Amino acid sequence: MVMRKTNLIGGSGVDGGSAQPNVNPSDTRDVIADYVHADRADVEHAISAASEAAPLWAMASPQLRADVLHRAGNEIAARADELADLLAREEGKTLPEARGEVIRASQVLTFNAGQAVRNTGDHIESVRPGVEVTVSREPLGVVGVITPWNFPIAIPAWKIAPALAYGNTVVFKPAELVPGCAWELVDALRRAGLPDGVLNLVMGSGREIGDTLTGAANLDGISFTGSVATGERILSSAQPQRTRVQLEMGGKNPLVVMDDAELDLAVEVALQGAFGSTGQRCTASSRLIVHEGVHDEFVELLSKQMQQWVVDDARKPGTSMGPVVDSSQLAQDEKYLGIAASEGGTVIGGDRIERESPGHYLAPALIVDTGNHMTINREEVFGPIAAVIKVASYDEALATANDTEFGLSSGIVTTSLARASHFKRHSTAGMVMVNVPTAGVDYHVPFGGRRASSYGPREQGAYAREFFTVVKTAYTVPGQPAQ
Repeated sequence: MVMRKTNLIGGSGVDGGSAQPNVNPSDTRDVIADYVHADRADVEHAISAASEAAPLWAMASPQLRADVLHRAGNEIAARADELADLLAREEGKTLPEARGEVIRASQVLTFNAGQAVRNTGDHIESVRPGVEVTVSREPLGVVGVITPWNFPIAIPAWKIAPALAYGNTVVFKPAELVPGCAWELVDALRRAGLPDGVLNLVMGSGREIGDTLTGAANLDGISFTGSVATGERILSSAQPQRTRVQLEMGGKNPLVVMDDAELDLAVEVALQGAFGSTGQRCTASSRLIVHEGVHDEFVELLSKQMQQWVVDDARKPGTSMGPVVDSSQLAQDEKYLGIAASEGGTVIGGDRIERESPGHYLAPALIVDTGNHMTINREEVFGPIAAVIKVASYDEALATANDTEFGLSSGIVTTSLARASHFKRHSTAGMVMVNVPTAGVDYHVPFGGRRASSYGPREQGAYAREFFTVVKTAYTVPGQPAQ
């Protein structure tokens, strides 16, 4: 018997007419559970519940908010092995990667527990004698949170935790491919003492319920991570209501390998950055910009390392890379490999793989003989595919790295402090890495990019407050003391 999981609205489970099976991409015969799809009425119910809960939660003690987040964070950490197994089973990350993501979610929750009691303001002297000025931060209000399938517990945590810490209520729609971790996160927060209606979970297709959520008149903010096309639709839908919007979207991230780089390090940085998490990260190193002096040796070394990677069931010990998340994403990956070859690229790897269980397995692919003008270097693929671009100088490498509509993450591998410093200053990405993979950001620092990659204030760390709060300036003339 397959378990049935309902939406969570106003503190109660809400069933519906249809449900979608959550299928394991490592073994498509394995169904984790059936997750109920919300409809338009459910979304409206969730927004209403969040609106009703908003005044009390906004005025709740910071200690209460901190305690709830701490308890939930501790529970997530205590259940790390169990939740990692669920994450690997529903999304396809290897177990070590999945466990790391679960721990990241726990850290985000406990960090924001501290932020709940650190929501400081300012006392400013007025230019007018006898007048006091204070600047404080208050909750934004009711926030819609829409998250992608590639980080099914970490990204929901790093949006929901600061929203709750600063006194907002939330309507949360996870990606329909990965509802399992989302459901467990919401349930943990509910059992940690979150009042009814403060956090509401509506599951299902963005096509079916997304417009209802993003176009709602009584929603104060929307925080979204996903594709550029969907982000642009959300922005357009939210503008008539003047809803505050935070968007994290695509990337076409460059990793520059200079001729002075330690090649073993460069290969490891490229391998992890391009193919970790099956390349299904917006921060993945999808463009490898390599100096001609080390190009051939770098490609040879990286190709050998790729061949040694074990592609198999995400939960099997020794697996280096799990499957692609579903058949649609696998088809997209193969389409881009075909486009790259048709435009003159030489594809190394990228073959479909058969394993003991039926799953969406694809070998990591490296495409050489490419130019930055080619489709493979302009559009985000979101798979275990990286293209190599040969350059003749550092200046050409920097110009190529910046020649993209995106601007999320960038990296360079070099032993030159001067080049590293210059690259950090002149790279037009929001996050810059030196001698480390482009993918991977600590939970307490700001996350985000420029241009088509991001819109609105940064996520994570203390910078999350910029989106989830509004500034209030108050003037006071103290009364005369009583006689």
